[in-house]
Amino acid sequence: MLRLRRTLLGGFVPALALSVLAATALPASAQTPPPQREAVIEVSGEGRASVAPDMAIVSFSVVTDAKTAREALDANSKSMTDVLAALRTSGIADRDLQTSGFAVNPQYRYPENNNGNEPPTLIGYQVANTLTVRLREIAKLGAIIDQAVTLGVNQGGSIQFTNDKPDATLNEARKSAVADAIAKAKTLADAAGVKLGRVIEINENAGRPEPVPMMARAMAKDLAEAAVPIANGENNYNVTVNLTFAIDP
Repeated sequence: MLRLRRTLLGGFVPALALSVLAATALPASAQTPPPQREAVIEVSGEGRASVAPDMAIVSFSVVTDAKTAREALDANSKSMTDVLAALRTSGIADRDLQTSGFAVNPQYRYPENNNGNEPPTLIGYQVANTLTVRLREIAKLGAIIDQAVTLGVNQGGSIQFTNDKPDATLNEARKSAVADAIAKAKTLADAAGVKLGRVIEINENAGRPEPVPMMARAMAKDLAEAAVPIANGENNYNVTVNLTFAIDP
């Protein structure tokens, strides 16, 4: 049964409402205090490890001009077929050969001092076929580039040195980064006169390898005299870790 109580003003309110009002009217000192934030030390550490690349990714193109698109395509296809055959003969597997671009573009001659009334004249077509090669024997790179140019490659030549399995190098960089972070945290704790506690959180940010140019010592004797000189250098793998430590009381 709902019971009513008379107020000072002569009205009646339910007893349940009075109890709610009484609860909300408690002094601030009687309420539960908010939990205190745990004291922590947050630091970042950097680690780096280097390794010589064991793979090269090369991109180059055969570009052909002719009066008709058919003539340009036929000439281009002939040169690229020769290039592919030579690469396969050199021991490069089909899985490491990939067409990464192909284009047929009309070529125009634009009149000089044109007043806007004379249209450009079509003078021919250009076909460009781009090939990306994954080379697993870097010692052959210079000779392969030289041979490809001889067979018709006439544009491009971007080279990216990388590693097939960089896991061991990345792990070395990770250990170095964690050690760097721990050393920083201990220095901060000692300076603040507190005791370093357990690790609460670890986050990692691994960067892409950074090539460091350096001529290989065996390059001069490993490659033929006519081959293109290549410096493969080293790849630096960088890792950054963020560590959060508790502070022991």
